[in-house]
Amino acid sequence: MEKFVIHGGKPLHGTVQISGAKNAAVALVAATILCDEPCVLENVPEISDITKCMKILREMGAEVRLLDKNTIYFDTKGIEKPEVPYELARTMRASCYFLGTLLGRFHEAFVPMPGGCDLGDRPIDQHLKAFKALGASDEIVNGANHVTADELVGNQIYFDFVTVGATMNAIFAAVKAKGLTIIENAAKEPHIVDLANFLNSMGADIRGAGTDVIKIRGVDYLKGVTYATIPDQIEAGTYMVAAAATKGDVVIANVIPKHLESITAKLRKVGVNVEESDESVHVWVDGPLVKTSIKTMPHPGFPTCLLYTSDAADD
Repeated sequence: MEKFVIHGGKPLHGTVQISGAKNAAVALVAATILCDEPCVLENVPEISDITKCMKILREMGAEVRLLDKNTIYFDTKGIEKPEVPYELARTMRASCYFLGTLLGRFHEAFVPMPGGCDLGDRPIDQHLKAFKALGASDEIVNGANHVTADELVGNQIYFDFVTVGATMNAIFAAVKAKGLTIIENAAKEPHIVDLANFLNSMGADIRGAGTDVIKIRGVDYLKGVTYATIPDQIEAGTYMVAAAATKGDVVIANVIPKHLESITAKLRKVGVNVEESDESVHVWVDGPLVKTSIKTMPHPGFPTCLLYTSDAADD
């Protein structure tokens, strides 16, 4: 069994380059199914979920090629059957994004969900609610979600709670639907904005991403583009907290400082120096730190993923 042995107690110094955002990248890869021409994604992180997404697309008939370690070429015209292979889909949560993209393109999707048929309270109920609002129906067949629609027609969608995944799937299904779709109580995360920017660069008509109301007017055709994934705010935030916890001096490069505002505010409150530049943040400690309380919230609040890092730093 592999393990990491860490000898702590030393301040961190230097510069670190932040990878592309995982939560954005898995959605962008799934979105290539909606594109009517080949497209290229840049700044894609080297992670297992991306590898699995690439395998899923290849098995469905798409051409997927690595141009370099962080740049991938996609041509999904060869996909003829809207069915995701069972063994690949059940190993990753992001497989649910193929429901929206396949439904948006083929008006049908057959996607096994993580954990097979044991769906319990069906955590994708808000996803299915969005699909139904657009005219689709769903059923469980052999442990997989089968979603179909004679046609997709724009409608008003209201989520019972803020959900990133359902917001993305609603966008996927609505981008080629007829007429206007309005998503209310939408998630505001940076990867929602990144997805909208990616689709808009292809020719989609999506407005309001980053707010709680997103309006989508369906289009018939999406052109091929080259697009760079946004930097990962959670990875960046982790290095920021690590630099502070070790009383180090670190430059975190390839970031969007605005995405880090909630983290920056908390670090400054406890006595950490944070200097922002256009595409980097400089974090260092030159004095005593004080305690504070943290309450996690959906974006733009403090990210839940970083609470554990902060707890470890406090210990």
